[in-house]
Amino acid sequence: MQIQRINSIGAYLRDKFGGRVIKLALDGGFTCPNRDGTKGTGGCIFCSEGGSGELASDIPSQIKLLSNKWPDADKYIAYFQSYTNTYAPADVLREKFEQALSHPGMVGLAVATRPDCLPDEVLDLLSEMNKKTFLWVELGLQTIFDDTARLINRCYPLSVYDNAVLKLRSRGIRVVTHLILGLPGETREDMERSVRYVTKPGSALASLGFTDPPIFGLKLHLMNVVKNSRMAKMYPGYEPFGSIEEYVDLVCDLLEEIPYDITIHRLTGDVPRSLLLTPEWSYKKRTILNGIAREMSRRGSVQGCALIR
Repeated sequence: MQIQRINSIGAYLRDKFGGRVIKLALDGGFTCPNRDGTKGTGGCIFCSEGGSGELASDIPSQIKLLSNKWPDADKYIAYFQSYTNTYAPADVLREKFEQALSHPGMVGLAVATRPDCLPDEVLDLLSEMNKKTFLWVELGLQTIFDDTARLINRCYPLSVYDNAVLKLRSRGIRVVTHLILGLPGETREDMERSVRYVTKPGSALASLGFTDPPIFGLKLHLMNVVKNSRMAKMYPGYEPFGSIEEYVDLVCDLLEEIPYDITIHRLTGDVPRSLLLTPEWSYKKRTILNGIAREMSRRGSVQGCALIR
């Protein structure tokens, strides 16, 4: 039997639903409190003009686009990706979420948002949706360090993320956390500390009786500098890593520290090549992922293996 060295979300969903499940990246027409002046303006410095959702569209367009790649798939998850997808009144969110879930073949819902955009009425709606369908909520944390958070204009402290995880988990809602590898000023040790922090239960969760990992899934993003972003203007020519090999080595080290129960949703970047400035090799997604697979095999490593040595 072939060893599954990484607990990928694709394999997890295939086992759960008995076949390939395609995640449809949707643009719900939302904005962000870090753009409209509520929390800040201009957004996070790494964010693109499209709210990091350039590949998002509507359900028919996504199915048509992805059916060529996976013609056998007939199960879908509606992934509200662009901008902040809980930044609207609960009744507006309900209409959009229920409309997406009514599409034939839709087996789940994924909602990308900010930890500071989860008021009680939205949490109640998500809890209701969680009882109807397979749901996870994605939180854009990026780093645990508040100094870096101020630098990237995230506009909320780490404590807000902690509180959001606590509220979601107490309602039985799965959490997927986003971290960015290669943020300006962060060392390899800083990135390792961020991963360890979000994947190990904190005292607040432990007090509620949670002994399993605090999150359902993790997204590790390669820091991509994209055209017309504030990052491109503030750090012209910025290179987060010197080579693919350096990045692959870091990701494999991190995977060894992540409990196997946590599903892995991303291990690199996913930016249209037309928007990418640096690193110039980031568009070679398949090369990066194959490199990670080969290095994990060469090491004889499995996700989480460093935790049981």
